[in-house]
Amino acid sequence: MTLPESLQSSEHLQSSAVSTRLADVKRFLLDHLVCADALVERLLIGMIADGHILLEGAPGLAKTRAAKLLARALDLSFARIQCTPDLMPADITGTSIWRPDRGVFEFAAGPIFHSLLLVDEINRAPPKVQSALLEAMAERQATVGGETRALPDVFMTVATQNPIEQEGVFPLPEAQLDRFMLHVELTLPDAASERRILDLVEREAFHDPPAPPALLNAREIGVARAEANAVFLSPAVKDYIVRLVTAPRDRSFAPELAARIEHPASPRGTLALAAAAKARAYLAGRDHVVPDDVAELAVDVLSHRTILSWRAQAEGETARRVVRAYLDAVEPA
Repeated sequence: MTLPESLQSSEHLQSSAVSTRLADVKRFLLDHLVCADALVERLLIGMIADGHILLEGAPGLAKTRAAKLLARALDLSFARIQCTPDLMPADITGTSIWRPDRGVFEFAAGPIFHSLLLVDEINRAPPKVQSALLEAMAERQATVGGETRALPDVFMTVATQNPIEQEGVFPLPEAQLDRFMLHVELTLPDAASERRILDLVEREAFHDPPAPPALLNAREIGVARAEANAVFLSPAVKDYIVRLVTAPRDRSFAPELAARIEHPASPRGTLALAAAAKARAYLAGRDHVVPDDVAELAVDVLSHRTILSWRAQAEGETARRVVRAYLDAVEPA
Protein backbone atom coordinates (compact mmCIF):
# COMPACT_ATOMS: atom_id res chain seq x y z
CA MET A 1 0.00 0.00 0.00
CA THR A 2 1.45 3.39 -1.02
CA LEU A 3 0.26 6.81 -0.03
CA PRO A 4 -0.08 9.80 -2.34
CA GLU A 5 3.06 11.89 -2.82
CA SER A 6 1.52 14.65 -0.71
CA LEU A 7 1.78 12.30 2.29
CA GLN A 8 5.39 11.29 1.73
CA SER A 9 6.32 13.93 4.30
CA SER A 10 6.34 14.60 8.05
CA GLU A 11 2.61 13.88 8.25
CA HIS A 12 3.17 10.35 7.00
CA LEU A 13 6.00 9.88 9.49
CA GLN A 14 3.55 10.75 12.26
CA SER A 15 0.96 8.19 11.14
CA SER A 16 1.61 5.97 14.17
CA ALA A 17 1.04 8.97 16.44
CA VAL A 18 -2.24 9.73 14.68
CA SER A 19 -3.36 6.12 15.13
CA THR A 20 -2.45 6.32 18.81
CA ARG A 21 -4.44 9.53 19.17
CA LEU A 22 -7.44 7.89 17.53
CA ALA A 23 -7.19 4.95 19.93
CA ASP A 24 -7.04 7.40 22.86
CA VAL A 25 -10.13 9.22 21.59
CA LYS A 26 -11.98 5.92 21.24
CA ARG A 27 -11.11 4.91 24.81
CA PHE A 28 -12.17 8.32 26.10
CA LEU A 29 -15.57 8.01 24.43
CA LEU A 30 -16.10 4.44 25.62
CA ASP A 31 -15.21 5.43 29.19
CA HIS A 32 -18.01 8.00 29.20
CA LEU A 33 -20.67 6.10 27.26
CA VAL A 34 -22.25 2.83 28.39
CA CYS A 35 -22.53 -0.09 25.93
CA ALA A 36 -21.82 2.26 23.03
CA ASP A 37 -19.13 0.37 21.12
CA ALA A 38 -21.04 0.51 17.83
CA LEU A 39 -22.00 4.16 18.31
CA VAL A 40 -18.42 5.22 19.06
CA GLU A 41 -17.12 3.26 16.10
CA ARG A 42 -19.68 4.91 13.79
CA LEU A 43 -18.79 8.40 15.02
CA LEU A 44 -15.11 7.81 14.34
CA ILE A 45 -15.84 6.20 10.97
CA GLY A 46 -17.88 9.25 9.99
CA MET A 47 -15.03 11.55 10.98
CA ILE A 48 -12.34 9.54 9.18
CA ALA A 49 -14.44 8.84 6.07
CA ASP A 50 -15.52 12.49 5.79
CA GLY A 51 -19.20 11.64 6.22
CA HIS A 52 -22.21 12.84 8.19
CA ILE A 53 -24.12 10.78 10.75
CA LEU A 54 -27.77 10.65 11.73
CA LEU A 55 -28.49 9.26 15.22
CA GLU A 56 -32.04 8.13 15.87
CA GLY A 57 -33.44 6.97 19.18
CA ALA A 58 -35.73 7.74 22.08
CA PRO A 59 -34.87 10.65 24.41
CA GLY A 60 -32.21 9.88 26.99
CA LEU A 61 -30.04 7.53 24.92
CA ALA A 62 -26.97 9.80 25.01
CA LYS A 63 -27.16 10.95 21.39
CA THR A 64 -26.31 14.56 22.25
CA ARG A 65 -23.85 13.46 24.92
CA ALA A 66 -21.94 11.33 22.42
CA ALA A 67 -21.55 14.24 19.98
CA LYS A 68 -20.44 16.59 22.76
CA LEU A 69 -17.89 14.08 24.03
CA LEU A 70 -16.49 13.73 20.51
CA ALA A 71 -16.21 17.52 20.32
CA ARG A 72 -14.27 17.54 23.61
CA ALA A 73 -11.72 15.14 22.15
CA LEU A 74 -11.14 17.16 18.96
CA ASP A 75 -9.24 20.40 18.53
CA LEU A 76 -11.99 21.72 16.26
CA SER A 77 -14.63 24.41 16.53
CA PHE A 78 -17.99 23.06 17.70
CA ALA A 79 -21.55 24.36 17.63
CA ARG A 80 -24.95 22.97 18.55
CA ILE A 81 -28.26 23.81 16.90
CA GLN A 82 -31.47 22.95 18.73
CA CYS A 83 -34.06 22.66 15.99
CA THR A 84 -37.56 24.07 16.46
CA PRO A 85 -40.40 24.63 13.96
CA ASP A 86 -39.77 28.40 13.95
CA LEU A 87 -36.08 28.10 13.09
CA MET A 88 -35.00 30.18 10.09
CA PRO A 89 -32.15 29.50 7.62
CA ALA A 90 -30.36 32.66 8.78
CA ASP A 91 -30.28 31.20 12.30
CA ILE A 92 -27.84 28.57 11.12
CA THR A 93 -26.06 30.20 8.17
CA GLY A 94 -25.68 33.67 9.66
CA THR A 95 -26.61 36.98 8.10
CA SER A 96 -25.25 40.39 7.15
CA ILE A 97 -25.55 43.00 9.90
CA TRP A 98 -25.54 46.75 9.27
CA ARG A 99 -22.71 48.52 11.11
CA PRO A 100 -23.78 52.20 11.26
CA ASP A 101 -20.45 53.31 12.74
CA ARG A 102 -18.66 52.15 9.58
CA GLY A 103 -21.56 52.43 7.16
CA VAL A 104 -21.16 48.86 5.88
CA PHE A 105 -22.84 45.48 6.10
CA GLU A 106 -20.74 42.91 7.95
CA PHE A 107 -21.34 39.17 7.72
CA ALA A 108 -21.92 37.44 11.05
CA ALA A 109 -21.26 33.73 10.53
CA GLY A 110 -23.77 31.26 11.92
CA PRO A 111 -23.10 27.93 13.63
CA ILE A 112 -22.91 26.09 10.32
CA PHE A 113 -19.39 27.49 9.83
CA HIS A 114 -17.99 25.34 12.66
CA SER A 115 -16.10 22.11 11.93
CA LEU A 116 -18.27 19.85 14.09
CA LEU A 117 -21.96 20.66 13.96
CA LEU A 118 -24.49 19.00 16.25
CA VAL A 119 -28.04 19.36 14.91
CA ASP A 120 -30.42 18.24 17.63
CA GLU A 121 -33.85 16.97 16.56
CA ILE A 122 -33.24 17.76 12.92
CA ASN A 123 -36.74 16.58 11.97
CA ARG A 124 -38.17 19.54 13.91
CA ALA A 125 -36.45 21.98 11.56
CA PRO A 126 -38.71 23.36 8.78
CA PRO A 127 -37.96 22.52 5.13
CA LYS A 128 -36.09 25.77 4.37
CA VAL A 129 -33.65 25.09 7.19
CA GLN A 130 -33.23 21.51 6.07
CA SER A 131 -32.48 22.82 2.58
CA ALA A 132 -29.73 25.06 3.96
CA LEU A 133 -28.29 22.10 5.83
CA LEU A 134 -28.45 20.01 2.66
CA GLU A 135 -26.29 22.50 0.77
CA ALA A 136 -23.77 22.54 3.59
CA MET A 137 -23.62 18.76 3.87
CA ALA A 138 -23.50 18.09 0.14
CA GLU A 139 -21.43 20.98 -1.17
CA ARG A 140 -19.46 22.07 1.94
CA GLN A 141 -20.60 25.62 1.38
CA ALA A 142 -23.34 28.02 2.44
CA THR A 143 -25.00 30.69 0.33
CA VAL A 144 -26.11 33.81 2.20
CA GLY A 145 -27.36 36.97 0.51
CA GLY A 146 -26.32 35.66 -2.89
CA GLU A 147 -22.73 35.07 -1.80
CA THR A 148 -21.36 31.54 -1.42
CA ARG A 149 -18.91 30.92 1.41
CA ALA A 150 -16.84 27.80 1.91
CA LEU A 151 -17.10 25.77 5.11
CA PRO A 152 -14.03 24.52 7.02
CA ASP A 153 -11.93 21.80 5.40
CA VAL A 154 -13.03 19.46 8.19
CA PHE A 155 -16.81 19.64 8.40
CA MET A 156 -18.97 16.95 9.95
CA THR A 157 -22.65 17.02 10.87
CA VAL A 158 -23.96 14.82 13.66
CA ALA A 159 -27.75 15.06 13.60
CA THR A 160 -30.23 13.49 15.99
CA GLN A 161 -33.89 12.77 15.69
CA ASN A 162 -36.56 11.40 18.01
CA PRO A 163 -38.80 8.72 16.45
CA ILE A 164 -41.40 8.87 19.23
CA GLU A 165 -42.90 12.34 18.94
CA GLN A 166 -44.28 13.02 15.46
CA GLU A 167 -46.35 16.13 16.18
CA GLY A 168 -44.90 19.29 14.70
CA VAL A 169 -42.10 17.56 12.84
CA PHE A 170 -40.93 17.69 9.23
CA PRO A 171 -39.68 14.28 8.06
CA LEU A 172 -36.37 14.54 6.24
CA PRO A 173 -36.70 14.25 2.45
CA GLU A 174 -34.99 11.30 0.83
CA ALA A 175 -32.45 13.58 -0.85
CA GLN A 176 -31.20 14.79 2.52
CA LEU A 177 -31.27 11.36 4.13
CA ASP A 178 -29.03 10.20 1.29
CA ARG A 179 -26.41 12.78 2.31
CA PHE A 180 -25.87 11.01 5.64
CA MET A 181 -23.21 8.35 5.33
CA LEU A 182 -24.57 6.45 8.34
CA HIS A 183 -27.99 6.23 9.97
CA VAL A 184 -27.53 4.73 13.43
CA GLU A 185 -30.54 3.54 15.41
CA LEU A 186 -30.14 3.37 19.19
CA THR A 187 -32.20 1.04 21.36
CA LEU A 188 -33.10 1.08 25.04
CA PRO A 189 -30.48 -0.53 27.32
CA ASP A 190 -30.98 -3.68 29.33
CA ALA A 191 -31.07 -3.73 33.14
CA ALA A 192 -27.32 -4.32 33.57
CA SER A 193 -26.46 -1.43 31.26
CA GLU A 194 -28.99 0.79 33.00
CA ARG A 195 -27.23 0.14 36.30
CA ARG A 196 -23.89 1.09 34.75
CA ILE A 197 -25.44 4.32 33.47
CA LEU A 198 -26.68 5.10 36.98
CA ASP A 199 -23.21 4.49 38.45
CA LEU A 200 -21.56 6.61 35.75
CA VAL A 201 -23.85 9.59 36.27
CA GLU A 202 -23.47 9.35 40.05
CA ARG A 203 -19.69 9.23 39.75
CA GLU A 204 -19.65 12.26 37.45
CA ALA A 205 -21.83 14.19 39.90
CA PHE A 206 -19.21 13.91 42.65
CA HIS A 207 -16.01 14.13 40.62
CA ASP A 208 -14.73 16.54 38.02
CA PRO A 209 -14.84 14.95 34.58
CA PRO A 210 -11.39 13.73 33.49
CA ALA A 211 -9.66 15.70 30.81
CA PRO A 212 -9.86 14.22 27.32
CA PRO A 213 -6.72 12.79 25.71
CA ALA A 214 -4.42 14.86 23.55
CA LEU A 215 -6.77 16.52 21.10
CA LEU A 216 -6.88 15.57 17.44
CA ASN A 217 -6.51 18.62 15.22
CA ALA A 218 -7.63 19.21 11.66
CA ARG A 219 -4.22 18.37 10.15
CA GLU A 220 -4.08 15.01 11.95
CA ILE A 221 -7.63 14.21 10.87
CA GLY A 222 -6.54 14.96 7.31
CA VAL A 223 -3.65 12.50 7.67
CA ALA A 224 -6.02 9.84 9.06
CA ARG A 225 -8.41 10.40 6.16
CA ALA A 226 -5.68 10.04 3.56
CA GLU A 227 -4.32 6.88 5.18
CA ALA A 228 -7.81 5.37 5.48
CA ASN A 229 -8.47 6.17 1.83
CA ALA A 230 -5.31 4.26 0.94
CA VAL A 231 -6.55 1.08 2.67
CA PHE A 232 -6.65 -1.74 0.13
CA LEU A 233 -10.05 -2.75 -1.23
CA SER A 234 -9.65 -6.03 -3.10
CA PRO A 235 -11.62 -6.80 -6.28
CA ALA A 236 -13.48 -9.57 -4.41
CA VAL A 237 -14.63 -7.16 -1.68
CA LYS A 238 -15.55 -4.55 -4.29
CA ASP A 239 -17.68 -7.17 -6.04
CA TYR A 240 -19.33 -8.05 -2.71
CA ILE A 241 -20.23 -4.40 -2.09
CA VAL A 242 -21.64 -3.95 -5.58
CA ARG A 243 -23.66 -7.17 -5.44
CA LEU A 244 -25.06 -6.22 -2.05
CA VAL A 245 -26.13 -2.75 -3.17
CA THR A 246 -27.49 -3.78 -6.56
CA ALA A 247 -29.26 -6.99 -5.48
CA PRO A 248 -32.54 -5.16 -4.66
CA ARG A 249 -32.59 -3.74 -8.20
CA ASP A 250 -32.74 -7.26 -9.66
CA ARG A 251 -36.34 -8.40 -9.27
CA SER A 252 -35.37 -11.97 -10.15
CA PHE A 253 -33.01 -12.15 -7.15
CA ALA A 254 -34.95 -12.81 -3.95
CA PRO A 255 -38.31 -11.76 -5.50
CA GLU A 256 -40.11 -11.66 -2.16
CA LEU A 257 -37.60 -9.18 -0.79
CA ALA A 258 -37.50 -7.11 -3.98
CA ALA A 259 -41.30 -6.76 -3.90
CA ARG A 260 -41.00 -4.90 -0.59
CA ILE A 261 -38.76 -2.19 -2.07
CA GLU A 262 -40.03 0.79 -4.03
CA HIS A 263 -36.65 2.49 -4.58
CA PRO A 264 -33.33 0.72 -3.85
CA ALA A 265 -30.10 2.48 -2.96
CA SER A 266 -28.27 4.46 -5.65
CA PRO A 267 -24.53 4.29 -6.48
CA ARG A 268 -23.99 6.75 -3.62
CA GLY A 269 -24.71 3.81 -1.33
CA THR A 270 -21.91 1.81 -2.97
CA LEU A 271 -19.43 4.66 -2.54
CA ALA A 272 -20.48 5.29 1.07
CA LEU A 273 -20.22 1.62 2.00
CA ALA A 274 -16.75 1.33 0.47
CA ALA A 275 -15.49 4.47 2.25
CA ALA A 276 -16.99 3.43 5.58
CA ALA A 277 -15.51 -0.08 5.29
CA LYS A 278 -12.07 1.40 4.63
CA ALA A 279 -12.37 3.62 7.70
CA ARG A 280 -13.43 0.66 9.85
CA ALA A 281 -10.44 -1.38 8.66
CA TYR A 282 -8.15 1.58 9.39
CA LEU A 283 -9.53 1.92 12.92
CA ALA A 284 -8.89 -1.78 13.45
CA GLY A 285 -5.25 -1.33 12.39
CA ARG A 286 -5.60 -3.23 9.12
CA ASP A 287 -4.34 -2.13 5.71
CA HIS A 288 -7.11 -4.01 3.88
CA VAL A 289 -10.88 -4.36 4.03
CA VAL A 290 -12.46 -7.71 4.87
CA PRO A 291 -16.05 -8.79 4.12
CA ASP A 292 -16.96 -8.46 7.80
CA ASP A 293 -16.30 -4.70 7.56
CA VAL A 294 -18.88 -4.48 4.81
CA ALA A 295 -21.44 -6.70 6.52
CA GLU A 296 -21.10 -4.85 9.84
CA LEU A 297 -21.83 -1.46 8.27
CA ALA A 298 -24.27 -2.36 5.50
CA VAL A 299 -27.45 -1.83 7.53
CA ASP A 300 -26.40 1.62 8.79
CA VAL A 301 -25.24 2.67 5.32
CA LEU A 302 -28.06 1.29 3.17
CA SER A 303 -31.25 1.24 5.25
CA HIS A 304 -31.98 4.98 5.01
CA ARG A 305 -31.28 4.81 1.28
CA THR A 306 -33.80 2.02 0.78
CA ILE A 307 -37.42 3.12 0.35
CA LEU A 308 -40.02 0.44 0.98
CA SER A 309 -43.29 0.03 -0.91
CA TRP A 310 -46.42 1.36 0.72
CA ARG A 311 -47.68 -2.20 1.21
CA ALA A 312 -44.51 -3.25 3.06
CA GLN A 313 -44.73 -0.18 5.28
CA ALA A 314 -48.40 -0.88 6.01
CA GLU A 315 -47.44 -4.40 7.07
CA GLY A 316 -44.92 -2.99 9.55
CA GLU A 317 -41.81 -3.91 7.58
CA THR A 318 -38.65 -1.85 8.10
CA ALA A 319 -35.81 -1.09 5.73
CA ARG A 320 -33.29 -2.33 8.28
CA ARG A 321 -34.87 -5.78 8.35
CA VAL A 322 -34.94 -5.91 4.56
CA VAL A 323 -31.25 -4.99 4.30
CA ARG A 324 -30.40 -7.65 6.89
CA ALA A 325 -32.31 -10.18 4.82
CA TYR A 326 -30.23 -9.24 1.75
CA LEU A 327 -27.09 -9.66 3.84
CA ASP A 328 -28.15 -13.26 4.46
CA ALA A 329 -28.96 -13.80 0.78
CA VAL A 330 -25.82 -12.28 -0.78
CA GLU A 331 -22.69 -14.35 -0.25
CA PRO A 332 -19.36 -12.51 0.27
CA ALA A 333 -17.68 -14.59 -2.43
